[in-house]
Amino acid sequence: MKQKLLNIKGEEVKDIKLNENIFGIEPNNKVLYDAIILTRASLRQGTHKTKVRSEVSGGGRKPWRQKGTGRARQGSIRAVQWRGGGVAFGPVPRDYSKKMNRKERRLALKSALAVKASDMIILDELKLATPKTKDMLNILKTLKVSDVKTLLIVKELDENIILASRNLANVTLLEANEINVLDLVANEKVIITEEALKEIEEVLA
Repeated sequence: MKQKLLNIKGEEVKDIKLNENIFGIEPNNKVLYDAIILTRASLRQGTHKTKVRSEVSGGGRKPWRQKGTGRARQGSIRAVQWRGGGVAFGPVPRDYSKKMNRKERRLALKSALAVKASDMIILDELKLATPKTKDMLNILKTLKVSDVKTLLIVKELDENIILASRNLANVTLLEANEINVLDLVANEKVIITEEALKEIEEVLA
C-alpha cells in the first residue's frame, strides 16, 4: 500500500509505503464495535445517586393508625409513593468500565486505522513558527479539511501546535501514543506526521 507524503503546502514530496499488516487488513467490525462501546463507557463517571426511603429525612412514625380511618394503610410518609419520599430502583454509583483483552484492543486499533486509511493525509512534518490559530487554519484549508472533523496526530506535542489548534472546534490533537478507536472513528479525516506514523507502525506491526 502506497500513499502520498505531503508537506504543509499540500505539495507531494514522495510516495510512502504503509504497513499492510495494519492498514491492509480486513477490519473486524465486531471487535471495533466493542472497543467503541468500551471507550464510551469509560468516559461515564457513574456518580449518579438517588436516595432510598431509608435515606430521606422525616417519616419516623406511622402517619395514622392501621385500621378505622377509611384510608389506605401507610407505614411512613417517606415511602416511595409519597411526595418527598425515597426513589424505588433509582441509580446508584457504579463503575461502567468494561474489559477487553490486549489482542482485541490491538485488533480494534488496527481495524480503525484500516478503515481510515483512505481518509488519511500524511505530512512530512508539522511545525508552526507562531501559536496562531490562523496559521493552523491556513494549513487545514490548504489540505482541504478545514470544514470537516479532523484528527491531528503528531509524535510529540508542540506548544505552538497546541495553542494554534485548541480553538478549532473541529480539530482533535493527539500524540501518537494516545490514539484510540473512538477518536479515529469519530473524525472524518486523519492528518498524521511521518514520525507519528512510524511510531504507530512499530508498536502495532
